[in-house]
Amino acid sequence: MSYNILVISSTSMLGGNVIWFRHGLRLHDNPSLHSALEDPSAPFFPIFIFDGETAGTKMVGYNRMRYLLEALNDLDQQFRKYGGKLLMIKGRPDLIFRRLWEEFGIRTLCFEQDCEPIWRPRDASVRALCRDIGVSCREHVAHTLWNPDTVIKANGGIPPLTYQMFLHTVEIIGNPPRPVDDVDLNGVNFGSLPESFYREFTVFDKAPKPEDLGVFLENEDIRMIRWVGGETAALKQMQERLAVEYETFCRGSYLPTHGNPDLLGPPISLSPALRFGCLSVRRFYWSLQDLFQQVHQGRLASTQFITGQLIWREYFYTMSVNNPNYAQMSGNPICLDIPWKEPENDELQRWKEGRTGFPFVDAAMRQLRTEGWLHHVVRNTVASFLTRGTLWLSWEHGLQHFLKYLLDADWSVCAGNWMWVSSSAFEALLDSGECACPVRLGRRLEPSGHYVRRYVPELARMPGEYIYEPWRAPIEVQEAAGCIIGRDYPAPVVDHTAAAARNRANMQELRRLLEKAPPHCCPSSEDEVRQFMWLGDDSQPELTTT
Repeated sequence: MSYNILVISSTSMLGGNVIWFRHGLRLHDNPSLHSALEDPSAPFFPIFIFDGETAGTKMVGYNRMRYLLEALNDLDQQFRKYGGKLLMIKGRPDLIFRRLWEEFGIRTLCFEQDCEPIWRPRDASVRALCRDIGVSCREHVAHTLWNPDTVIKANGGIPPLTYQMFLHTVEIIGNPPRPVDDVDLNGVNFGSLPESFYREFTVFDKAPKPEDLGVFLENEDIRMIRWVGGETAALKQMQERLAVEYETFCRGSYLPTHGNPDLLGPPISLSPALRFGCLSVRRFYWSLQDLFQQVHQGRLASTQFITGQLIWREYFYTMSVNNPNYAQMSGNPICLDIPWKEPENDELQRWKEGRTGFPFVDAAMRQLRTEGWLHHVVRNTVASFLTRGTLWLSWEHGLQHFLKYLLDADWSVCAGNWMWVSSSAFEALLDSGECACPVRLGRRLEPSGHYVRRYVPELARMPGEYIYEPWRAPIEVQEAAGCIIGRDYPAPVVDHTAAAARNRANMQELRRLLEKAPPHCCPSSEDEVRQFMWLGDDSQPELTTT
């Protein structure tokens, strides 16, 4: 790693303003950037700090870290066009800002709000420092459409327990703000770090590699889909997505992959870019609304379609704001205390590694580890399999795994999804008694079997009729396919049908013991459930794995 040592006299650069990038890794629609550049003649310090927490770097796999570093490199390259650079430093934010104040007398620190409670201690320590040294600390809301604190206040001081209550509350508040204008970086006085910083902290002259931060590729890199981080790629992807939405709007449809998800084509989701803030959620939301207005001379409803997916994101953020235990069962007031069993033998590890013996589940889990991505409907499948559907293991295991590997996993939304799918919250009391069958779901969602063959190469030559239940294939078929079940590919970790029956009984008994739902989040209608879970009409019978 090369380090660029610049010696600058502190007396030559008094004052200065800082923008602290955490999420919000972009220049467009960035109120904090506007605030930090109010006086373009003052020294300007754009900073990202590797503190082990920022942007999810505490629990991070290779793909997530690479995406983050590509986003930082993109920011750095944009600043360099104007004679500056993104200052990337490893250390504690409060110590770094104190040293900037001691060297330059910085006057203003600007940053985008991270509303989730997991960031609160970090931000509180920085605010306390700013009070002590007399630095103006400015926080701006731009990672969410609405300020979650405003939503809670408008709902009487408590978060809306149902999605419909949330919609009603934000309707009272009014439309989310439109994006702010782009900044002009011409003539900006970029600040540089003194030599002392290179002695006291690790300062990167350019965006590091994941390996430089102790994050390594865990297995052979066999990605079929390559995600690229950064604002430049995100804005290009948004335009491509808007072109897809325009076509569907013209056809009278509003969510291209909802009814028949394409598990094999290039993904059109922007959720990784939204999660890291490479793309402004307000820019995307209002681009969709303006496009719909152009096609239909009306407003795209918040209760459904693509804007509905963005509103769910808002809802989960708001639900987590005042709940530091939101991502766990213990001490979490909105989560049912379901008595999950402890993992037996290697079943949890087999789920994580894609060795359950259920090809559809295994293909998904391998895609997750190699690419950092899963289609929403597939996420629901593997989450149900881990929890109430088959293995009856706590959703906390799944959440930790997803937070490490999913590119778009953020604390609030990911935990909210896991609680919902496991019947722990966000649904009527233990009401999802039917357990999704991984054989039937695979056949319905991707009947060709190519998805399995792509990610589970052991089964590449297995005939289509057996691709989702290879244990049923006669031994001569297994031999011809070069895949003996139990040797080349594992037998099912459990009998799904028997496990599903036990789990249904467990949920019925729990429901009887609880008698009525304690105060917890739940949907407002069956349509809402089907919308969230991306369920289609499916009346095929269960298939046994014995």
